[in-house]
Amino acid sequence: MLYDVVIAGAGPVGLVLSCELALAGCSVLVLEQAESPESPLKRLPFGLRGLNTPTLEALDRRDLLQAVAARQVLKPDKGAPPPGTAHWLAQPRPLGGHFAGIPFALDNVASERWLYRLPSPVGFQMAIELQALEAVLAERATALGVRIDRGSAVQAVRMEGEQVAVETLRGTAHGRWLIGCDGARSTVRKQSGFTFAGTEPEFTGHSLLIELEDPSVLTPGRHYTVAGMYNFNPPGVLALADFDGGAGHRTPLDRERAQAMLRRISGREATITAVHLATTWTDAARQAAAYRKGRVLLAGDAAHMHSPLGGQGLNLGIGDAMNLGWKLAAVVRGDADADEELLDSYQAERYPIGAKVLDWSRAQVALMRPGAGSRALAAVMADLADTRDGATYLAERVWGVAQQLDLGVGHPLVGRSAPDFQLADGRRMGELLRAGQGVLLVFDAGTSLCASIEGCQRRPALIRQAVDDTLGLGAVLVRPDGIVAWACDAGGDGAGMSNALRRWFGSMAAG
Repeated sequence: MLYDVVIAGAGPVGLVLSCELALAGCSVLVLEQAESPESPLKRLPFGLRGLNTPTLEALDRRDLLQAVAARQVLKPDKGAPPPGTAHWLAQPRPLGGHFAGIPFALDNVASERWLYRLPSPVGFQMAIELQALEAVLAERATALGVRIDRGSAVQAVRMEGEQVAVETLRGTAHGRWLIGCDGARSTVRKQSGFTFAGTEPEFTGHSLLIELEDPSVLTPGRHYTVAGMYNFNPPGVLALADFDGGAGHRTPLDRERAQAMLRRISGREATITAVHLATTWTDAARQAAAYRKGRVLLAGDAAHMHSPLGGQGLNLGIGDAMNLGWKLAAVVRGDADADEELLDSYQAERYPIGAKVLDWSRAQVALMRPGAGSRALAAVMADLADTRDGATYLAERVWGVAQQLDLGVGHPLVGRSAPDFQLADGRRMGELLRAGQGVLLVFDAGTSLCASIEGCQRRPALIRQAVDDTLGLGAVLVRPDGIVAWACDAGGDGAGMSNALRRWFGSMAAG
């Protein structure tokens, strides 16, 4: 069978992308290396993931947020987090997040500064197990007709005219397009010849689930020493950062080596009696020079890798999937005026976002390095994080609320996530996008704006209705991924809307 799209990787990025494509009518095959979706590394404590605002908005816009929220780790009014959960989540003062382990307080965040953020049931962040998130996404993908073939690791990729052949141990799959969502060691990326450049690792990170003879020997929390960093979350969750240039990567620690490293880094005579689970990672930061080569594209960790510090990778990848899905679907259907231009906008929009996240990760590593200079810089950063301006800045970056794509000149709202307008009929903006269709929301404009969408090949839904708070806008055009493509203030004449329609919706209307 020839599929419209073959996706390598059934992690959250591949699953979200498969849902987006299937929602738009594409046939999709997902190839996954692992035989089973279950893994101890996807469950607590190592499987804890933080979802930020753009991800939560994306889930809401596809009617998945409620199912995900039902499985979140930290539920309101449910008491303390589970044992072993990151220490910064269990502080008496509510915290909004951290930067290299330096926390910022929730009550210091000046959310009123975010002018285009309206009150919404969609929160700023949520903690969930990776396995639980994947289960929700896989269920939706299957319901949409996506085929998920587990135990089918990609072995080779080759072009066959207008198709891509993907060889696995179980046979060869064919698709009109191939997307590599197969992680930092992506076979699709390597087989397709993508350039993947960046910075080499400074340290090896070790995450361990252990038993200690006397847990009181170690102080809970994150601690920097002359030899590196250790982070202890009782009763037995341990993270170590050994500044060895990444030499220890892919070599999980046994009990003796783990104990020796723990004693060296912590300076404590801790005795490990058992190692139940161990994995390694580094702070290497690399990004594909291009996200597309012909009929092969990359998303998620296959396109950009960095340390897990701050938990930005999952959200970055889901943002890739939401950006790419509707664009590729339009090309597959053949209903885009300029296929190449539309598809190339994926790279243009997502590459800068990825580059910023890589630098965010590198900046945290700079604060972790052993030495008096790093400790002094971290102390300055801690002081700033405890101010209203500092906490607000960190929240903007960690939560993703200030994220804006560069879509060219226009209204200050263009390129931002659409505000969650509350319509007079009770619907919210997020609910208007659940069919994967764009929306033209008109508050006070005349018939000229409404007539402009008649020539669109992928016509956005037209809604003329009052809302609780217009934010001073007259109309707003929103892409299927929830990003504002065009907006005008109340009393505006609609200048530029036809161009936005043509670019994103295949408009044939006159400019």
